[in-house]
Amino acid sequence: MRKILISITGASGSVYAAGLMHKLAAIPEQWNEVSVVMSANAREVWKTELGDESYRDFPFRYFESMDFNAPFASGSGRYDTMIVIPCSMGTLGRIAGGISNDLVTRAADVVLKERRKLICVVRETPYNLIHIRNMETVTLAGGIICPATPSFYSKPATIEEVAATVVDRVLDLAGFDISTYRWGK
Repeated sequence: MRKILISITGASGSVYAAGLMHKLAAIPEQWNEVSVVMSANAREVWKTELGDESYRDFPFRYFESMDFNAPFASGSGRYDTMIVIPCSMGTLGRIAGGISNDLVTRAADVVLKERRKLICVVRETPYNLIHIRNMETVTLAGGIICPATPSFYSKPATIEEVAATVVDRVLDLAGFDISTYRWGK
């Protein structure tokens, strides 16, 4: 079974994190532990964008952003996948620079050093050269950059359906077996 870490930063895009949490909660047979770490800014952005505090309602383990006693702060915790969703450019820059100043960046450092899966769902537009170079650095270190760029092949009709095109791609990248729109079917 799998141990998954969801890190939610203060970038706009709480709808992506909410969609991921809903979909993971719907497939509990595919994981044995999901942990969540959210920045204070992420909680504020969630309330602004989604109008609630529903991030508290999922059957996951929650950790404060400075709790370095969290199991995923060490490679011995054996978390196999970390998803940073949405991933702010500040967080991406600290990950790329190896700066472990909070639990999110420490966990990313651990996942990379242990050669496990790190997926950063970056949420910014346009990108400047620093962003692009940080994405390159994380990619070269073994991370996956998955921009929060939706697709429209499935003809999504709501904001949640548009966001689900990104969330489903993230779940595919993480290796989950999900039912979703597939090109050519």
